[in-house]
Amino acid sequence: MAKAENKTKPTVVKPKDYVEALDHPQRKADAKTLLKWFSDVTSLKPKMWGPSLIGYGRYHYKYDSGREGDMLMTGFSPRKANLVFYVMPGYQSAAMKEKLGRLGKYRTGKSCLYVNKLADIDMDVLREIVEEGVAYMRKNYETFDA
Repeated sequence: MAKAENKTKPTVVKPKDYVEALDHPQRKADAKTLLKWFSDVTSLKPKMWGPSLIGYGRYHYKYDSGREGDMLMTGFSPRKANLVFYVMPGYQSAAMKEKLGRLGKYRTGKSCLYVNKLADIDMDVLREIVEEGVAYMRKNYETFDA
């Protein structure tokens, strides 16, 4: 099967420039904090994926159907409604659920964690969540630093 074209791809936009252009004051302040925080936690440099995702690292996936591609390993997006954190493989494991119980105010999707502002959560617990997700991805997928 031919490699399907992933709509979310790395771009040439600099994450710092994207964050500086944000209109929402709280999102901008939190995103500035997160740019450095994610780099410190992952030891990876940020890269824009699509128009609004700031990703750290990437991994290669291949489904049983033959579809394959690359995607960010972890990251965040400072959207108007809330901050969105992307932690692969998601939040279903017992260990992740325990961590979420200590995190603070949030809601989840499959691999998305939605937070109104950083002040609503415990950043040490978020660090545990991101580190666990990155370790899982490095163990189970072909991963890259960019």
